[in-house]
Amino acid sequence: MSIPTYVPGHGLLRGKSVLITAAAGAGIGFSAALRAAEEGCRALMISDIHEGRLQEAAAKIREATGLEQVHGQVCNVTSEEQVQALVAAAERELEGVDVLINNAGLGGSRLLVEMSDEEWHRVLDVTLTGTMRMTRAMLPKMIERQRGVIVNNASVLGWRAQKEQSHYAAAKAGVMALTRCAAVEAAEHGIRINAVSPSIALHDFLKRSAPKELLDQLASREAFGRAAEVWEVANVMMFLASDYSSYMTGEVLSVSSQRA
Repeated sequence: MSIPTYVPGHGLLRGKSVLITAAAGAGIGFSAALRAAEEGCRALMISDIHEGRLQEAAAKIREATGLEQVHGQVCNVTSEEQVQALVAAAERELEGVDVLINNAGLGGSRLLVEMSDEEWHRVLDVTLTGTMRMTRAMLPKMIERQRGVIVNNASVLGWRAQKEQSHYAAAKAGVMALTRCAAVEAAEHGIRINAVSPSIALHDFLKRSAPKELLDQLASREAFGRAAEVWEVANVMMFLASDYSSYMTGEVLSVSSQRA
């Protein structure tokens, strides 16, 4: 089935400031950052662990959208010090953060019986604990303002089983649970926390890191017979970040066409 036409922005984030982690590659994070600018955000900060790639991504967004207020800040979400520095920089440069998108995550393939403690902890530290660190650091700022939105990136593997994905699936299931529990705590302060749960979204890094046969097999299971485009996932993130989802919190939206 053919890929649908890229939908132009409709001003969903007009006047809002946005912070996105792991947004300097070719994946969902960069697409979400580009989308945020296209949807009219007033200021944007992207973070990544690769400084050179980060500055290139910020320049691309400025050139493509005309948004001048695009900032880059190096951050490894496994470091509490760097997380705190990122939040402080975003609060300062963006004059307060309206939307946080937690996109940082780490995958891999390994049979459980062959998995080392180091592999297990590394995936969970980036994917689950990194999301927790960012949320924990941002919430006090949002609570002070009594408003804000957080969107987390989970995965259908938080619900479904796949061989060699025990660490990644456990981390993403944890992101789902974190989303629900944090949302209940934040609701009384006017803050919403939701998550997207993509199945397979193709981008260059995934194509390089996973066998083509596996990617083709996973795509064939989708009702549309193809993988999602990264911007199709980003579109749902923009909906959750916008005021159109004002009565939604603690929800995990599946961005998937897989058959039941």
